[in-house]
Amino acid sequence: MKLSIIIPAYNEKNNILDVISKVKNAPLENVEKEIIVVDDASKDGTINILKKINDISIKMLFHHENQGKGGAIRTGLKHATGEIILIQDADLEYNPAEYKKLLNPILKGKAKVVYGSRLDAIKKNLKNMYKLHYFGNRFLTFITNMLYGAKITDMETGYKVFSKEVLKKINLRAKRFDFEPEITAKILKNGYQIKEVQISFAGRKFSEGKKITWRDGIKALYYLVKYRLMD
Repeated sequence: MKLSIIIPAYNEKNNILDVISKVKNAPLENVEKEIIVVDDASKDGTINILKKINDISIKMLFHHENQGKGGAIRTGLKHATGEIILIQDADLEYNPAEYKKLLNPILKGKAKVVYGSRLDAIKKNLKNMYKLHYFGNRFLTFITNMLYGAKITDMETGYKVFSKEVLKKINLRAKRFDFEPEITAKILKNGYQIKEVQISFAGRKFSEGKKITWRDGIKALYYLVKYRLMD
């Protein structure tokens, strides 16, 4: 069994090497890892760091122009050869040591799609989180459940894992952070259930490189409604 791990990266010079190292060292049994890093035209030196990595086991892909997270993921998907696809943000908010937990439902044949829910972790550390992000995500998740008849707790999570057969049925158009609502909407419209597992989460501040804003939340609401009404 091969797991393709897609790492979209934009201006992550302080984290990219740590993330790649943690991904490479994530404990998995009987699963081959294919690591695909997609630099989305970084301007902070991330590209230079990546080009110095001498490791043929890592696929390095570079955008000449910034296309957003969704665009980077779509590029990565074109080069993924694994039976399972996992999205790994290029920051340190998510812990690759939890891959086994994320993969178990798929490997055991209990799910085709798994999301890592941050809900419990955020509740325990809410005082250190941006409240707008928390309540915005709760609202968007509520809308997702209402529109698509789902029962998930964290639509916007960065940890999303899919059997590749699921993605073959989906035509992705997302360019930026609209990837999260689009992929969720289309998975549910195709009749797949989303299995959630609780994960840890270390949210970072804008001063530390966090990029998603309230404007992305408004766009996410738009796309949730849009994909309910059309493909």
